[in-house]
This record gives sequence, C-alpha cells and structure tokens, in this order.
Amino acid sequence: MAEPEDMFQCQTTNCGCIYNPDRGDRKGKIQKGTQFEGLPEEWKCPVCGAGKKRFKPLVGPGSVAEGE
Repeated sequence: MAEPEDMFQCQTTNCGCIYNPDRGDRKGKIQKGTQFEGLPEEWKCPVCGAGKKRFKPLVGPGSVAEGE
C-alpha cells in the first residue's frame, strides 16, 4: 500500500486529483506500481489535463500539507 509521501495531488482549480502509484493511471496507460517520478514528462492529469509540474506531494517538503 502506497504511503502518503508517495502520492501527489493536482494543484489546479477544482481538480485535486491524487496520483496513487498503487493504482497507476488506466486512462494514461500507466501501470500499477509506477512511482510519480517514473511517469513520462508528457504525462497529464487524467481529470483536468494538467502536466506533472502542477502536482505536489501530499506530505513532506514542498507538499500540499505544508502550504496550509
């Protein structure tokens, strides 16, 4: 089971999609077990289409929780 520090959340308005490596991304043809760092640079959010740079880790340095 992925730890929160392995998950990343999209930071676009009204999205909040969380990338969970345990699930991968069927729409983007990303296999289960693929870490966020291992995603191709051209990968996009399956909900809003944002690029990887719009995602922040759920916990840890530079995280979503740190900004609250």
